[in-house]
Amino acid sequence: MRDLINELYQEQTLSKANLINLLLHINDEEREYLYEKAYSVRYEHYKNSVYVRGLIEFSNYCKNDCTYCGISIHNKELTRYHMTPEEVIKTAEIGYSLGFRTFVMQGGEDTSFTDDKFAAIISSIKTQFPEAAVTLSIGERSKESYQKLYDAGADRFLIRHETINKNLYEKLHPKMSYENRIKSLFDLKDIGFQVGTGFMVGVPGQEIEDIADDLLFIKELNPHMIGIGPFIPHKNTPLRDESAGSAELTYTLIAILRLMLPTSLIPSTTSLATLKSENRYKGFRVGANVVMPNLTPYDYKKSYQLYDGKKITDTESYEALEQLKKECLDAGFYIDMARGDYKNWRRK
Repeated sequence: MRDLINELYQEQTLSKANLINLLLHINDEEREYLYEKAYSVRYEHYKNSVYVRGLIEFSNYCKNDCTYCGISIHNKELTRYHMTPEEVIKTAEIGYSLGFRTFVMQGGEDTSFTDDKFAAIISSIKTQFPEAAVTLSIGERSKESYQKLYDAGADRFLIRHETINKNLYEKLHPKMSYENRIKSLFDLKDIGFQVGTGFMVGVPGQEIEDIADDLLFIKELNPHMIGIGPFIPHKNTPLRDESAGSAELTYTLIAILRLMLPTSLIPSTTSLATLKSENRYKGFRVGANVVMPNLTPYDYKKSYQLYDGKKITDTESYEALEQLKKECLDAGFYIDMARGDYKNWRRK
């Protein structure tokens, strides 16, 4: 396994067969060696810095019925909300005053948020804070829509491919188009966004072969950002009785992805921290270099439940940010409040 890890470190890729071999047969000692190599690459490009993004969960309405998601259209027990444009902008203003220079607008595919509404929000934030970055995580739209949002000033777009296995994708996403999801990623890259993709680890039906294909797809796409985290079931979804994904496998995949794409921006996700709070900081030690505290007003964020057990705290405060900084320092890392763009990215 060490030979495969060294090959991955040197060549930044492995064959599918070798990825499967590594994932199936790596032992604890070899896994620690993988983590050491991933950390060395992380340190080479980013030292011990951690970029911070301010998350704004603007709406928990969604037109889709993804089988794992707590804000699915079929969850009738959820209290739904839309933030007003004024509330979104005010939340960004509060975040800016705390030092945030990247804002991530995340929500379900809410049809009430038109291109014009998004463009107005983006334009307002960028006009007030031209040095700040705006990231969108709003699902599938047309290429024309994406272009309009880019022209309004959006810098980044997150849309996980979820799985490169078409059959599994269609089971997890009824009535959605696998082909359109993949097309969306390439459309976003073509327009000029910093693009993020990723997948859940341990979602029911996923095999190691699928994960190897996911890794190779990500290598081919060459995204700027990669978000992976363990599957966590939600009580009001068809997958409610399934087991959560493995944190250890998630760490292994973060490390592999750091070696495959050395300069990528990889968050240590909330889902990792939900399984165990210290997981976030181990994520940094195996290659992750981004964290996304939640700026959403408390009364809204408690209703944005993608999975059970999500941490809900008043992170839109100075005290919470200072606590995050302290915890990072205690783990050997420091918070970098800059925009944190992908290296050498420039707007078209």
